[in-house]
Amino acid sequence: MKNLIINGDPGDLRKDAVIEYDGEQYVCFSVKRQGDWHGPDRPQLWCTIGQEDEREAYARRQYIPMHLETLSTEAEAVSVVEA
Repeated sequence: MKNLIINGDPGDLRKDAVIEYDGEQYVCFSVKRQGDWHGPDRPQLWCTIGQEDEREAYARRQYIPMHLETLSTEAEAVSVVEA
């Protein structure tokens, strides 16, 4: 599992969407939208992403959120495969 901060809005990104980032496909377990009111000029999406076999660990909270690797990218580098 990883945290992914997306600068901008890549389109139809919702919870449980399958995205392609850096040549790999990930499932978005959660999506939090930041910056709509007092934030930067573009919104940021803070996502928890992982592989399908990590879904149960996410659902049972068998991880420490602040110990996850955090990545940052622009919206153009992320494509939504399945909404």
